[in-house]
Amino acid sequence: MSAAPVVGRLSTQESRELSNQWRALRRAATAVALLTSPALFLWLYKMQEVTFAWAVLATILGVAAFRGLLDLIFHRFIEWPSLFGIDNPALREEDVVARRRVWFWRWWAKIVWFFLLIVFAIYFVRVLKYGMDGASLVGTARDSWHWFTSKLHPNASTLATLSSFFIFFVFNFGILMGPLLFMGISQIRGFEPGDADWGVKLKDVRGQVEAKEEVRRVVNLWQSGEAFEKAGGRRERGLLFLGAPGTGKTMLAKAIATGFNSPIVTIPGSGFAQTFMGMDVVIVRYMARKAKKLARKWGGQCIVFIDEIDAVGMRRQSLGGAQGLMTPRPQSFHDLCFHGPNGALTASEDLILESRAWRERIFAERSPHVAPPTPFLARVANAVVPGMFGGQGGGGQLALNQLLIVMDGIDNPPFMKRTITNRLNTFLDALYIVPRRIGSRVSLRLPHAKPVGNQIYFIGATNVPMEMLDPALTRPGRMGRHVWFRTPSKRDRLDIFDLYLARVSHDEDLDTERRRDELSRVTNGYSPAMIEQVCSMALTIAHHDGRMAFSWEDIVEAMTTVESGTAIGTEYVPEETRAVALHEAGHAAAAHVYMKGAESTRLSIRRRGQALGHHQAREKEERFSSWRSEEMAQLIWALGAMAAERVFYGENSTGVGGDVQSATARAAWMVGACGMAPEHPELNGHGRTNGAITKRVKSVEGKVDDVMERFEQIGLQIMNRTGNGGALGSDPLAGVLGDRDKRALAAQLLGQAYVTAYALISHNKKAVEQIADALIEKKELFGDELVEILESAKLKIPKIDLTQAKAWPAV
Repeated sequence: MSAAPVVGRLSTQESRELSNQWRALRRAATAVALLTSPALFLWLYKMQEVTFAWAVLATILGVAAFRGLLDLIFHRFIEWPSLFGIDNPALREEDVVARRRVWFWRWWAKIVWFFLLIVFAIYFVRVLKYGMDGASLVGTARDSWHWFTSKLHPNASTLATLSSFFIFFVFNFGILMGPLLFMGISQIRGFEPGDADWGVKLKDVRGQVEAKEEVRRVVNLWQSGEAFEKAGGRRERGLLFLGAPGTGKTMLAKAIATGFNSPIVTIPGSGFAQTFMGMDVVIVRYMARKAKKLARKWGGQCIVFIDEIDAVGMRRQSLGGAQGLMTPRPQSFHDLCFHGPNGALTASEDLILESRAWRERIFAERSPHVAPPTPFLARVANAVVPGMFGGQGGGGQLALNQLLIVMDGIDNPPFMKRTITNRLNTFLDALYIVPRRIGSRVSLRLPHAKPVGNQIYFIGATNVPMEMLDPALTRPGRMGRHVWFRTPSKRDRLDIFDLYLARVSHDEDLDTERRRDELSRVTNGYSPAMIEQVCSMALTIAHHDGRMAFSWEDIVEAMTTVESGTAIGTEYVPEETRAVALHEAGHAAAAHVYMKGAESTRLSIRRRGQALGHHQAREKEERFSSWRSEEMAQLIWALGAMAAERVFYGENSTGVGGDVQSATARAAWMVGACGMAPEHPELNGHGRTNGAITKRVKSVEGKVDDVMERFEQIGLQIMNRTGNGGALGSDPLAGVLGDRDKRALAAQLLGQAYVTAYALISHNKKAVEQIADALIEKKELFGDELVEILESAKLKIPKIDLTQAKAWPAV
């Protein structure tokens, strides 16, 4: 026989229709209860001779109980609608009220059912003792009630003794463990639908299209419930959110709880860390109990969100811990040269290249790396009695072990139900005379205890690589579904700006496609929270000036303040102002001409942080690698300011120190890690190709090798070699600079880049001066305005004849 077809998950439209049908059914049930209420009142008032007031009260309670009984019956046999993905506040509010009513009457039904079981047990005993005539069901219920109420007033001395013992125990436990346990438990917060409005919906989570789609799939599996399992599938127990800080992990978890109309229990990973060993286990057990309680109340579903789960879920010591994973090998040049909060390439923080690797590193740097301090008491006690206290010692992994047990045992049958079933069946077996079953169908034993059917879903969020988490936590069946959150790309930032700009007053100019595109271009590395902060700060600036809406200039000022801090009102002498402007103009000109895959986003001579000025550019496309020509272009960009100072002043200032340091590191990175040796130049159409000598050139300057030696001499003079490589003193590149042959190749690269930059600035001297004049006038240039100024300068690439003495700059 073929298996019966399994009904799958309802679509959004079907769920909406089912919700409307539920609304009609509830109203019909209420109408029936109200129409039958006069009959109940007359029966009580006339036939039972109950007073008018008590009859009215009893009628109201009877109608409510009857209405609650109908709800329990309906929800036992009819599917409960899911509102995930349905943005209808009225339906959502009705669903919250309906779930509360069902929970309330289910609780009272259990009490009534328990009381009736006792009454029937007593009645059965009376029937066996006195016969049918000597027992009355109503009388038994009345006697049972009087007996129960009489036991509420036991002997005063016995009650006092028990109470004093209980109070003494609680008092002593509270003195020792109370404050510490309370601090841990207070971090566990439960939110029920309708009690707390997160204000977050799925549509508010921007810039994570793939992550949201993956979460929708998982939530759909949660909604499918038993139907999915009957089809042979296995529901995911947990989700693991992986990504840099500020990418929307916590926001998406709140959006899931809001859209799923489910209660949510939240706790930070650090909340499991307790002073005394074993108390972290209590915290985990309390969290599980709270989640189960909320699940029973709200239709059997609850979400547990553990933020920064790496605080409790790191690899256990038996697996070697996380050693070896903490210091991954460099993946990009930004892993070697990353200065200041904005990830500048130079120690002076005046040169920034926005790329995919740069953005990933920016977000990674925002992750908190400070471990929670160990309490003084724990440090002293661990020194005396090792392992007595928690933390990273012997009890450090108890929370993780208990969390894994809780996740596996969330579907276990209730303890009391299992105990009662086992004891009663064992007693019946021990009587020998009671058979286990009559025939093949009628069983005389209690059935095996089954799970209550509550579904607890775990969502964890972490900033660390998944390899650093314990494999037992991330395996299938626990948090086996992994959702990756990427750092916002240009398209994502445009989507985020659309969300937050719609919430604040701004000029109409910011609604144009050109301005929105410009905003998304100049905010590379911004998180959604930073974009929201920028919009709010821009409005603050406008209100301070008496304007109700902010403009492009306001949001630019807000962005610069968020990135580099408030501008320092330093007054430069005119000569130094012009020198700084020419320095930055040299960077901008070199980047505009040679870095074809990037565009300038800002140019400034206002002092912010450590930099007197800075030039910032961004890669036009998301890239995962770069060519030698592109790396060489960045070398020219770094030395463009040094060349500009040489062209205009005939000497260099100390301001090029950061540029030289970064250029030295890049040259060493190219020849030592990327196999990018310098190319041999052509002289009058003759030179080397693929390392083979095509023709030796005999001229005034000599051979091609002589030219490479001159490049090397210039590069060696430029190369930073303080501290075995300056910033590279403890880097792998220090070995490159310590190797004679590799250092020679790096010096040749530096020499080639500097000669190229010098020729560019010298050939376009007037144009570079125009760029500097515009910068002096505006102090800061951004976005399209900066690009237009650079394009209007009409910078040209000169032809360099290395056989001429003027092509070789003095250093």
